Amino acid sequence: MKILYSHRIGSRDGQGVHLEAMVAALRAAGHTVQVVGPASFADTALGQDNRVVTLLRQMLPSWVGELAELAYVVPSTLRLSRAAAELKPDIIYERANLFHLAGAWVSARRGIPLLLEVNAPLAEERARFGQLKLRRIAGAIERLAWRRATRVLPVTDVLAQRIAEAGVPQSRISVVPNGIDLADFPKALSQGPSREEVVLGFVGFVRGWHGLDHVIRSLAQYSGKPKLTLQIVGDGPARGELEQLARELGVISQVQFTGLTHRQHIPELVRRFDIALQPAAVPYASPLKVFEYMAAARAIVAPDQPNLREILEHDRTALLFQPGDVNDMWSAVVRLAQDPGLRQRLGEAARAEVFSRDLTWEGNARRVLSLASALRGQASVSMRQAP
Repeated sequence: MKILYSHRIGSRDGQGVHLEAMVAALRAAGHTVQVVGPASFADTALGQDNRVVTLLRQMLPSWVGELAELAYVVPSTLRLSRAAAELKPDIIYERANLFHLAGAWVSARRGIPLLLEVNAPLAEERARFGQLKLRRIAGAIERLAWRRATRVLPVTDVLAQRIAEAGVPQSRISVVPNGIDLADFPKALSQGPSREEVVLGFVGFVRGWHGLDHVIRSLAQYSGKPKLTLQIVGDGPARGELEQLARELGVISQVQFTGLTHRQHIPELVRRFDIALQPAAVPYASPLKVFEYMAAARAIVAPDQPNLREILEHDRTALLFQPGDVNDMWSAVVRLAQDPGLRQRLGEAARAEVFSRDLTWEGNARRVLSLASALRGQASVSMRQAP
């Protein structure tokens, strides 16, 4: 099968990990995948945005930058159309992005089925965490892209419901959660070394809403046994504030920041965690870090909310706490810290869940290819039946 993969990603973060993992899995399955996106993506460093785009965003009013994003649909559509003419793909697979309609236009013009991967309600997300000025336009374009797709692939059931509420029939929505490459987490990494201290761990881009400040404050108030330390694997805008907080509270010696870390080193770092943390999560996401924790057989502490309950079960594959309740979160941490047997049971069950539900990039590729084959078959039948 020939697949045209369309995206508008400019940063090397979780988005890039997802993109590269899916492309690799599709190619490993024996299919041709041509990626069409910003040329700058390949040159952007890990954990960074494109420098030119970042500079322009800092210098210009946000609405000007948003108009530029909207105008970018013209060159991106032309580029995708040329690629489609050359490749003659069986399917277009596009990662949804704000103001991005290239896949919808090329699909409609050339009659190629479009699979649209949706990871978040981006207009809502950017308005909440950023400074989105053209909210109505962004929201309207996003909903249009959802409705024009042949099949929409949200990463959670929660997100699927929002897409359905926007007018997309349930029959055209298929949930495909994030996944993991099990080759990065072999069985040998399932058990960590025995230590007198218990290591709490977090992996990801460090933002203020992740709730790590609550973890550091709770760590500073903790005086029990065993000794607890915190390892934060990653970097981000909140790192400086978190380091300052740890200093002010006198626990800087118990908190380690690794900074930016190449993907190949993540499994070994996660292996050092005794307790893996997801202190907070947006209500619609499928967090990559949770799949990494599960594959590494770590004991997980995460919020008890619908999108996370899609992959985790309280007291079987994780300990879930009431979202926003810091005391409840810390009680789960202390319970695990004092019970090595519980940590092992939860970790082993979480890893087994990855296998039983095939929560892998290879599994996702199989799901996508199955949908693509069905759509291609439907298109062939329609062509034969046409007068």
